[in-house]
Amino acid sequence: LFFFIPAITMRMLAEEKKTGTLELLLTKNVSDRQVVLGKFLAGMLFISIALAFTLIYPISISKIGNLDNGGTITGYLALILMSMAYTAIGLFASSITSNQIVAFMTALLIGLCFHIIFDVLAASFTGFIGQIFSLLSVTSHYESLSRGVIDSKDLIFFISITLLGLFLAELALAKRHVNG
Repeated sequence: LFFFIPAITMRMLAEEKKTGTLELLLTKNVSDRQVVLGKFLAGMLFISIALAFTLIYPISISKIGNLDNGGTITGYLALILMSMAYTAIGLFASSITSNQIVAFMTALLIGLCFHIIFDVLAASFTGFIGQIFSLLSVTSHYESLSRGVIDSKDLIFFISITLLGLFLAELALAKRHVNG
């Protein structure tokens, strides 16, 4: 998902800007928020379908032996929440440029910060600073959920990242109207 989602989202708004179809879309009776949410939901539908194809593995394993259903369900919940956050990040990256390669690299860089760099920094620092980097790390929240523990701080983290990405994407579109 780390490379898959930026590849999906890189064209969502960047290509629309480049070809001029974004202006055509925004002349219709739709708000910036509706455009952003529509693109987000389309990306999440595509990712959900891709994740649905992986359900064959837990189903076949459950037929062979005992499977921890709680861990499997929360693991898929963690994948959906992480996908939502990365899709919103990718949508934001796509909204700030008209070049899809730049959008891909920007989304990958932001995702790299949340997925790897904050995790490494959390292990490098101790005390309050280490806790802050641990709280910003996608890995720590994903691992907590994938173990079968549904904690409100993990849900709030992923939903906050998602809402922040969507808000920034909407803000970038609104700024384009003012400047354009």
